[in-house]
Amino acid sequence: MNTLTVIGNYISPYVRKVLVCMELKGLAYEIDPITPFVGDDRFTALNPLRRVPVLIDGDLVLNDSSVICQYLEDKYPAASIYPVDIVDRARARWLEEYADTHLANVLIWRLFYQIGVKRHVFRETTDEAVVAKAREVDIPAALDYLESFLPAEGYLYGELSIADISVASYFRTASFVRYAIDQERWPCTAGLVARVLALAPFQKLARYEDAMLRLPIGEQRAMLAQMGAPLTVESMGSEVARHGVGRSD
Repeated sequence: MNTLTVIGNYISPYVRKVLVCMELKGLAYEIDPITPFVGDDRFTALNPLRRVPVLIDGDLVLNDSSVICQYLEDKYPAASIYPVDIVDRARARWLEEYADTHLANVLIWRLFYQIGVKRHVFRETTDEAVVAKAREVDIPAALDYLESFLPAEGYLYGELSIADISVASYFRTASFVRYAIDQERWPCTAGLVARVLALAPFQKLARYEDAMLRLPIGEQRAMLAQMGAPLTVESMGSEVARHGVGRSD
């Protein structure tokens, strides 16, 4: 089996989704944990949208986390991450899309990006109005929707699936800027996210995530190497942050 290569930062929810799927399937991989904001021209050549994650499998280069996860499922079907029932599978794919678009918008771009990335990567001022609306209006509305159908126990469609993984991944990144789900108001959503984040693959990745959060971008790779992360020999990271298209996928 070839060793797969993932380009993308551990902190990204899109990258986390792919890495969890790979961990569940027992796949060997190497990672270049750059943010899309510091990728060099080689990174742009792989993905002109300058988004993460990127998966390299031999001569194949794939972009977009959903495309990558479906490819991994097709090539390595053991430990399936999609429901067997076609109706549940369709529902799981919809929830993955909802997470990758709407949850990403309200949790990542209106909250984590504003508080974390703008301030610490680009040295720009946080738009407090955007953050306030996200906390007071946008995120509660998304949680109301999720709470209407998420289970009080277990997972969405019996076994753990891409739907559970996707939802939990976004709330994990939101927690880096101290966002937590109100357990009394949204108990089913809070419970599901907690159960999924407690799983071994998420806990394994959390060690690297927590270490990275404590360090400037330029010092993160050396720390990950000391911790035994499966790093690529070379990195496509640069020293200059640039906006570009920039969103993860």
